[in-house]
Amino acid sequence: MSFEIRPATVDDRDGVVAVHKAAAGVMAGALARAPDEITPAYADYALASDICLVAVEADGTVVGEIHAKRETIALFAHVLGGLTVAVHPERQGQGIGSKLFEALIAWARAARPEILRIELAAGAGNPGAVRLYERLGFQHEGRQVARGRLPDGRFEDDILMGMLL
Repeated sequence: MSFEIRPATVDDRDGVVAVHKAAAGVMAGALARAPDEITPAYADYALASDICLVAVEADGTVVGEIHAKRETIALFAHVLGGLTVAVHPERQGQGIGSKLFEALIAWARAARPEILRIELAAGAGNPGAVRLYERLGFQHEGRQVARGRLPDGRFEDDILMGMLL
């Protein structure tokens, strides 16, 4: 099935909630939020980000979403962070995540004022995501030990990654 990447609109709100809930429900820690934390208010937050893109099928079904915000402190105003990406589990492995990132990176390169850095954190228990980010050009920059606590009580490190544009 084909898909297109486009800027998200308020009409995508329910689809953003659905894709994030589905992705969060597959593997604990795959997304920072648990399914019950993914609400319409969370989708509104994503939609209000500096960049929010969706991957949609021909029928309008949202199958992926990515959003990020520019840092607001002047010293860090060249940084795009707070990045979150989700792809519906039934559509993972089909290039949707890569295409969402490629569109986000292209947007960042064209942004004015300039964005010169994109940063993200990936759970160490999600090696598929880490490999994707490496393939896209993100570099390992550090590790936050026991940053996340999974529902079963185990701790998971966050791998800090960045890309200079």
